Amino acid sequence: MTSQHSDPYHYPEDALRPTVDYLLAAQRASGEIPWFEGGHTDPWNHTEAAMGLSIAGELQAAERAYDWLQSEQLDDGSWWASYVNGKAANVTRRETNYVAYIATGVWHHYLISKDRDFLERFFPVVERAIEFVVAMQSEHGEVAWACDTIGNPMDDALVTGSSSVYKSLECALHIARSLGILKPRWREARQKLGVALRHRPERFDRNWESKSRYAMDWFYPVLAGVFEGEQGRERLNARWSEFVEPELGCRCENHQPWVTVAESCELTMALLGVGDIVRARTLFDGLWQWRDESGVFWTGYQFVEDILWPLEQPTWTSGAVLLAADALSHHTAASRLFTQVDTKERPTLERRQVGL
Repeated sequence: MTSQHSDPYHYPEDALRPTVDYLLAAQRASGEIPWFEGGHTDPWNHTEAAMGLSIAGELQAAERAYDWLQSEQLDDGSWWASYVNGKAANVTRRETNYVAYIATGVWHHYLISKDRDFLERFFPVVERAIEFVVAMQSEHGEVAWACDTIGNPMDDALVTGSSSVYKSLECALHIARSLGILKPRWREARQKLGVALRHRPERFDRNWESKSRYAMDWFYPVLAGVFEGEQGRERLNARWSEFVEPELGCRCENHQPWVTVAESCELTMALLGVGDIVRARTLFDGLWQWRDESGVFWTGYQFVEDILWPLEQPTWTSGAVLLAADALSHHTAASRLFTQVDTKERPTLERRQVGL
């Protein structure tokens, strides 16, 4: 059932200022945003933090974050899995959802900044990244979760990662269309990936234990627009009690007594996407308790042992908080990015096909 709420949700700018300042302090002179001081950087979470900066109006800092990605992009359009102190650290693989996410970040920043020069400057970066990812798609529609050092696809796919790629393909198509560029191959890749996510579960988790115990496998296909409307509501309702701990937040795994702020923020946006405003607000409003005295959010809370765990404050958690606050309040022009699929990129509803 769609939940309605008549009172407007106001963007809590003052309350979130410590979160923004934390991101600014964490960003290095190069533009790189590590997980925390002394931690590593990966392209996906770096982009999540950059989107938080855009929401806060820190446009120059956000653009420096994208400049860093541009400077580190490999010749084939990808990035390594992680970096430490500005140098590639994990060079065993390139993860496709990490690579594709720059399209989401660049489109998000453009929606806020309206800076067409920025969009034109970063289109070649996005184009190389998306071409790399599309090349990792199988004939069945799923996208390999990663490739090895020499570029061979690793033989499996993740529901969460593929859902993130699905959203990034949508954003890449928005960018191309805004610049008057046609990318039919990208559109076809997105359509095939959507079919695989909706109708071909056997193409995921083929060579390892199912990841369905993770909350992100449950809600991310809704957050990314793979499942919308009633289908999305049904998906969220079906496993709500497995993952949501009342008054605490969303668990990371259904069997672990551990709620995390980032997953709770992403679930907040998934709920908004299917019109469940009351549960979205309730979930998000419960997260303020997981801040330190300065107002910066912790990773999460282990509620059996009654401890904050781990004692870390990732920059991507701060980014997720800002994204959820924006989605609730419509503070910026990018506030609906994760709660609506643009009609120009919404696929024609597939008729259920035998054998899919």
